[in-house]
Amino acid sequence: MKKRTALFAVFVISTIAVYAFAQQKGRGGAPAHQEVGGGHIPAHGPAPMKASKPAPKADAPARNYSEKAGHPNAPHVDAKNDKWVGHDTGKNDPRFHLDHPYDHGRFAGGFGAGHVFHLAGGGPSRFWFGGFYFSVAPWEFGFCNDWLWNSDDIVIYEDPDHPGWYLAYNVRLGTYVHVTYLGNS
Repeated sequence: MKKRTALFAVFVISTIAVYAFAQQKGRGGAPAHQEVGGGHIPAHGPAPMKASKPAPKADAPARNYSEKAGHPNAPHVDAKNDKWVGHDTGKNDPRFHLDHPYDHGRFAGGFGAGHVFHLAGGGPSRFWFGGFYFSVAPWEFGFCNDWLWNSDDIVIYEDPDHPGWYLAYNVRLGTYVHVTYLGNS
């Protein structure tokens, strides 16, 4: 009887060890170290652009944001150096011009790493947390297809180049999108 109990205990412990090792290697969960996402929160938002790149033309091919293997093809933050990949068109990008910036007021819930918010519902056109409502820039809907709108954690950063816009950073994925504030309840 003791021998069976000991064998069963060894089996259970080895199964748990194999499962934990697989998760650590990225074969069942998040890798031990990721270059994008995986819980990393940037210490700060992007710096203002000194010079503006031309905005993409409507008929231009889709941009590839995956600047290296393992990085998503979406605007993201590199966890090694907090580089905001894709935030580089500057203040003259006509897509981000708003005739009435802050039409619904300014978001006052807190910015940056010290303010992590839990998404409570909605979708790209209107989502919310803690009584605050936002909308993703329509041309960026495709960059948040894999967001979990009722459970992901996000951090809001101010956009230094585009008045009336904020950056919603997804902690799980390491991707971000431009959002406008719709007010609070």
